[in-house]
Amino acid sequence: MASAAAHASAADATGRLSAETVALLTRAGFARHFVPGGWHGTEGTFSDLLAEVAAVGEGCASAAWCAALWATHGRYAAHLPLEGQLDLWGRSPDVRIAAGLRPSGSAARCSGGWLLSGTWECVSGVADADWLLLAAPEPDEPRLPGGRCRLFAVPAAEIHVRETWRSTGMRGTGSHTAVLDGPVVVPDHRTCSLSDVLAGSPGPGRSRCHTAPAYLGTGLLLCAPALGAARHALREWTAWAARRGAGRPSERATLQLTLAQSADDIEAAELLLGDAALRADSGTRAERDVARNRRVAAAAAQHLVTAVERLFRAAGTHACGGSGPLERTWRDVHVLAAHQAVRRETAAALYADSVFADFEDRPEQAAELPAACSAAAPRFTAHSAPAEVVAGVH
Repeated sequence: MASAAAHASAADATGRLSAETVALLTRAGFARHFVPGGWHGTEGTFSDLLAEVAAVGEGCASAAWCAALWATHGRYAAHLPLEGQLDLWGRSPDVRIAAGLRPSGSAARCSGGWLLSGTWECVSGVADADWLLLAAPEPDEPRLPGGRCRLFAVPAAEIHVRETWRSTGMRGTGSHTAVLDGPVVVPDHRTCSLSDVLAGSPGPGRSRCHTAPAYLGTGLLLCAPALGAARHALREWTAWAARRGAGRPSERATLQLTLAQSADDIEAAELLLGDAALRADSGTRAERDVARNRRVAAAAAQHLVTAVERLFRAAGTHACGGSGPLERTWRDVHVLAAHQAVRRETAAALYADSVFADFEDRPEQAAELPAACSAAAPRFTAHSAPAEVVAGVH
């Protein structure tokens, strides 16, 4: 965390993590966190990763984001055939994997594999990746929803980075565009079904952490950097408010309320995310649990935005000068909370559909509802992958 904090301002300015931070995050075991034990990986838990990512987030939200994704993408790569896993982890489990999971580009069958080309936007940490996982639709299949897509493992040396990430916040993630100019041959053993990855399908060598559906853990892990950042914002604001309150007794009650309410929101988010992480570690694959975790992650994100927004406004011009920690945290948390994976509307639809489904076979109750309430609403499941949902998976 110390390195991430020391270089946070530079990462925000340059749009990239420092080489020291990348090396220390790798050494700390984030890249190997979900790598299968057969490759000397940790096969770790969501609960441990949540705590570790949040701790990094207290120093730098962008560093925490990349750490969370390096871990998550190792979990997805565990769905490759064993020969493909050997290509990635045969020498070391500490392999940084970036990913473009919104299906893009084109894939065509060739002898022994696939020809892959195209561009993939918003690939976080792409400049520091050793490998990339890139999703593309299969030939003659429509793009989402409903079309079959595959995930392809490509060495980072075969792509080039187009610098397109110019965001309000989370600038240090370097979420640029990955480009394959000409068709690259990807052997069969370095590809797998995207839907199997998202569903957490069981298979040889896969532990409980690999068979958790993607949406069971994605939102909570992507909230972890915001949790750490909000803690940091509260600490920075409290130091400022203590000095200000001492000199202006008339403002003390307002400052006290701001502190208490913001601490409430941050601790509520921490409790929600901790509960979701335990559920992800439990081995459940139930649709209701997946939907519940999405709802919980979205709620936690809203708590964190509310806390940081309150602190920022209470600090007034003190928070707005230059690119200080409170101002940077405010930008980072707002950008992170805008991510599709923690959007309240999508999470609410998934959760409500899973709950309402219990009552669909009770016509006597449905008949009592007003006509305007009885019309069937569109429904998709927590394991399905419409385009707007896949956009929120990392």
